[in-house]
Amino acid sequence: MASLAHHHLASSAQGSGKRAGLLPGIGLCLAVTGAAYALEAGERALAGKAWLEALVLAILIGTAVRSLWTPGDRWHDGIAFSAKYLLEVAVVLLGASVSAATILSAGAGLLVGIAGVVASAILLSFCIGRLLGLPARMALLVACGNSICGNSAIAAVAPVIGADSDDVAASIAFTAVLGVVVVLGLPLLGLALGINGLAFGALAGLTVYAVPQVIAAASPLGAAAVQMGTLVKLVRVLMLGPVCLVLSLVAPRLAPQHVHAGEFVTGEPAHKRLDLAHLVPWFIIGFLALVACRSLGLVPTAAIAPIGRIATLLTVVSMAALGLGVDVRTVAKAGGRVTAAVVLSLFGLGAISFTLLAVLHIA
Repeated sequence: MASLAHHHLASSAQGSGKRAGLLPGIGLCLAVTGAAYALEAGERALAGKAWLEALVLAILIGTAVRSLWTPGDRWHDGIAFSAKYLLEVAVVLLGASVSAATILSAGAGLLVGIAGVVASAILLSFCIGRLLGLPARMALLVACGNSICGNSAIAAVAPVIGADSDDVAASIAFTAVLGVVVVLGLPLLGLALGINGLAFGALAGLTVYAVPQVIAAASPLGAAAVQMGTLVKLVRVLMLGPVCLVLSLVAPRLAPQHVHAGEFVTGEPAHKRLDLAHLVPWFIIGFLALVACRSLGLVPTAAIAPIGRIATLLTVVSMAALGLGVDVRTVAKAGGRVTAAVVLSLFGLGAISFTLLAVLHIA
């Protein structure tokens, strides 16, 4: 009996020690997150809008801190925990923003078309990345970010394929910059081409990276554009689940890469991850389960907005952790090729999207 009590106390002490070991790194990530939100608020106060959202600012600040100071061992566990587990919880919570009724209201033709656009754009973007000499995992990150939902897709796909933090940071950085350019330039293109509101909303939903960016890009063409854009974008976001499922089966076939930075993203060795990659990631199951709960009315309407804010906060914290694990010299080295891959992929996505609109007689 005494030995059982001793074992229980020892286990409790060990668990407490592990939790305490996470605190320095998590605290550092929260500090970077706070700085990112403060800068975003400053942007809104000075310019009336945030050109760079907290998610992007967090990774930039984290990278800046990492460039000036290398965190010691006492920080690593908390940073790795924030980069992996908090991000996975955020992906699960994203499921609350999507319902089957919303998806089905788009119509079968558009639903199938959106899936086709995403699949075609991923394949095209991946091929472009490989032709430009990007590693397979980096090419997949760029392809998924470009084709689905930018930073969120990159962050969700990274642990599935075992990507390292340098690749993730480079993909997010260049995708984020281009995302701002698209938000500013797409309305000008729509007005120049004389596209109607519904068609432009569909185009924005198919090409712009984040839901808030879709709303910002579609607003100049009216409420119909905003509604259509949001609907198409939500369906596009839903493709993240099936894409991650497919990639979890493909990941073991990818060429192995260095482990040290990858451990910062997932907290475990790359060879172990790849051995387990044939299993469906738990957070994808959770994402789909929450979509089902939302569709069945089990998620209260009043809870949807708070859940979305929590998911966003957790994602920002994980991006801060990601930035703290980045070697900026590696990111800079990959810059030119990544930029070219993202730009060419975006043009390809635009061409595929215009084709879909023409086929469905929306344009």
